[in-house]
Amino acid sequence: MENIAQPILDFIKQHQSWAIAVMLITGFVESSSFVSLLFPGATLLITAGALIKTGTLPYRPVIVGAVVGAALGYWVSYRIGRYFGGGIARFWPFRRYLELLPAGIRFFERHGGKSVFIGRFYGPIRAVIPLAAGIMLMTHGRFWVANIASALIWAPLLLFTGDAVGEAGEHLIGAANTIVLVFGGLKLFALGGVVWAALRSPRPR
Repeated sequence: MENIAQPILDFIKQHQSWAIAVMLITGFVESSSFVSLLFPGATLLITAGALIKTGTLPYRPVIVGAVVGAALGYWVSYRIGRYFGGGIARFWPFRRYLELLPAGIRFFERHGGKSVFIGRFYGPIRAVIPLAAGIMLMTHGRFWVANIASALIWAPLLLFTGDAVGEAGEHLIGAANTIVLVFGGLKLFALGGVVWAALRSPRPR
């Protein structure tokens, strides 16, 4: 994860005029249904927030790019879901992760249109919720309201999380070590998620 994220962050620091484009792509990929599993978008947004706090990255281009990218990523996934319907299950990654799409559809059936909003904040199925909304033929208007509202909260929330970590790191260990603190914390969080999933998984009898 760090091997992908760090070069991108280094590029933004050296070419700040590209910050809005890079953050737009980051938000888009993290909110899309096919590549978000392979791309550390949330890590990039949190770390970008820490860099904003240290003055390395500009605030406005980063937050605008992240919000617009998140909204566009959901919209494209929604359109794919409407176009292919349930047949999308034949494509990667759903052929490999067989429960991923059914879990999103069940989530949508349980919560209705508001699942597009609340699903944005639920990591395991965030990327499949807009697909499920498209498959279930959610109306365009309702989708856009939930999509934009959630993007306006989700992207700044990750950036402000990084901002808070950046402020704490600057006071405790210095600005130079703040990014190390962010990556270390995210790795511990990911490890905790793996342990939690292992404990929750059914055991053979």
